[in-house]
Amino acid sequence: MPLSRQYPETDDIHLIDIVKMISARHDWDFDHVADDRIVMAIEGQWRTYSVTLAWSASDEMLRMICTFDMNPPARSLPKLYEVLNLANDACWAGTFSYWQAQKLMVYRYGLVLAGEQMASARQITRIIEMAILVAERYYPAFQLACWGNSTAKEAVQVAIAEGYGHA
Repeated sequence: MPLSRQYPETDDIHLIDIVKMISARHDWDFDHVADDRIVMAIEGQWRTYSVTLAWSASDEMLRMICTFDMNPPARSLPKLYEVLNLANDACWAGTFSYWQAQKLMVYRYGLVLAGEQMASARQITRIIEMAILVAERYYPAFQLACWGNSTAKEAVQVAIAEGYGHA
């Protein structure tokens, strides 16, 4: 089932309440951890992703952080960072990073809503959808970089290669 659906007008609803509505519609587990922050667990093909959306009034920005566990061997970190750079070069929106202390792979995106703008449910759904799609797309590249014998360029090529047909 596609993540995108028709949503009612939401001009007078807080952004985090819109995210709660989206989460409920998709049966995603969520925790409304603060007035301006919600955390969801979304099951993907490769991992369960933790997606946090937070509203920053001072920055007028809706921040999205999508994380998943990853504990690469220390010897593979240079290759992982090289894959992260190549992946970020290929991403039009958002960036990957690796939080070594927390052992988390992170994909971040910020939607600027300056001048009292409001994001629609469709926009928020798209942000979440893209985070999961990008994380799913690059997960194999990160795995190959950390535990395979591929070069960083070969690992990223797996992620950006188009598949055709069905197995």
